[in-house]
Amino acid sequence: MRVAAVALGLCLASAAAGAADPAPEEPDRYRLDDYRAPTPATIAGRAALDTAAAHHLWESHAAAFIDVLPAPRRPDGLPPGAVWAPKPHRDIPGSTWLPDVGRGALTPRLEGWFRANLERLSEGNRKATLVFYCLAECWMSWNATKRAIAWGYEAALWYGDGTDGWEAAGFPTAEATPSADQPQ
Repeated sequence: MRVAAVALGLCLASAAAGAADPAPEEPDRYRLDDYRAPTPATIAGRAALDTAAAHHLWESHAAAFIDVLPAPRRPDGLPPGAVWAPKPHRDIPGSTWLPDVGRGALTPRLEGWFRANLERLSEGNRKATLVFYCLAECWMSWNATKRAIAWGYEAALWYGDGTDGWEAAGFPTAEATPSADQPQ
């Protein structure tokens, strides 16, 4: 928990330094569409983690990292025998990839799957540090963090720069596979 507090402090200091473009205000609701658009600087009144703070948490193994980017879907109309080879997905090493849980509206099955995975990743501890991310300017990670906070995860943190910020800083990535048993 102390490591999470240090990371949050680093994040707040970075936010206080100012940004070039003003971020949109934090909405009261989940974002339902246009997920790749400028995001707020805060989530539930807390500043987003910057890359240095996220890296500190990752390097110290002080948080579970959760990638919420959707998995590629086989294109509709692609003939059954056609080869479909989506580009491999890369994320922060050691992350759990929970595709689609950052959508603004979740089916009951997807919500249940998300809750079960958070319970597993936190080992039942609502104070465990969970870091949610996808790409820069991606509302899906914002939505997933907001939802985890609403479910009582006190140390749910949002890394708004996601893999884009991580890679730009020269930090490693690893090929990822979505978590098993994801409902459709």
